[in-house]
Amino acid sequence: MNGILPLWKPKGMTSHDCVLKTRKLLRFKKIGHTGTLDPEVEGVLPLCIGQATRIVPFLTDTTKTYIAAMKLGTSTETDDRQGQVVETKEMIYPPSKHEIENVLQLFRGKIKQTPPMYSAVKVNGKKLYEYARENKYVERPERSVFIYKLEQLQHDNSERDRFWLEVRCSKGTYIRTLCVDIGKRLGCPAHMSELLRTAVGTINKVDTVTFSEIEQAVKAEKHENLLLPIGNCLTHMQRIDVDENTRKRVLYGQKLPKPEQAPETGPFLVMFGKQALAVYQAHPDNNTVMKPVRVFNHE
Repeated sequence: MNGILPLWKPKGMTSHDCVLKTRKLLRFKKIGHTGTLDPEVEGVLPLCIGQATRIVPFLTDTTKTYIAAMKLGTSTETDDRQGQVVETKEMIYPPSKHEIENVLQLFRGKIKQTPPMYSAVKVNGKKLYEYARENKYVERPERSVFIYKLEQLQHDNSERDRFWLEVRCSKGTYIRTLCVDIGKRLGCPAHMSELLRTAVGTINKVDTVTFSEIEQAVKAEKHENLLLPIGNCLTHMQRIDVDENTRKRVLYGQKLPKPEQAPETGPFLVMFGKQALAVYQAHPDNNTVMKPVRVFNHE
């Protein structure tokens, strides 16, 4: 059993909980997730099964798409609704749609973020949330992220202090931090009150399955039909197609001559027809050769 299970993660479960439950349902141990979602967040969580566990690092590098609700007038310790309130401001004159748009323009493209104290980013070998729980403050390194899309969504006009955003961003982006920083630019405290992940790379909400659907498929012995092929989930990578003779060399993990169409460094996907064979990259010491990074055994 090899492929990507596009799970719709429900609220109230950690990503690891989802892996454990899926292992139990499928009676299959070799399953891993592609990046954590907080328990209170629901959305797309691709689970790698069998040989697909070898592509986890490449799936985590893909873009992510979210729908987030931003609450104005209140900031919290954790930058979301789960934390203790640390600052409030009455929103007598909430910002207009035009004012919000002017601020959103500042956050499109390459921006810098400081990770929140309640996060798993490590400083001096220790996670930031561990420092936070000990009431210790440490300097947090800034990081560059890329915001490909940042748009206001239609919202209920009665919600004067809350509006919704759609965000497509690079790996490592904290939507909580984005909401807080937008609030600062608007001149008021803010936090993220809701979050939904609607896409990971090319895997969208419409592609996903629920635990209930997995249970039904297992009973009908059709659960393997739920899996997406490995190659379908790595469309962000450059590809090289090979013939039958080269396919055998790839499956043996051999180095190969670098073809003219190969990217300079990689990583890139080696395909035989519709089957993903391996991930290769240019050899660091020989520019005419490429070497395997991951080889998928489909037998």
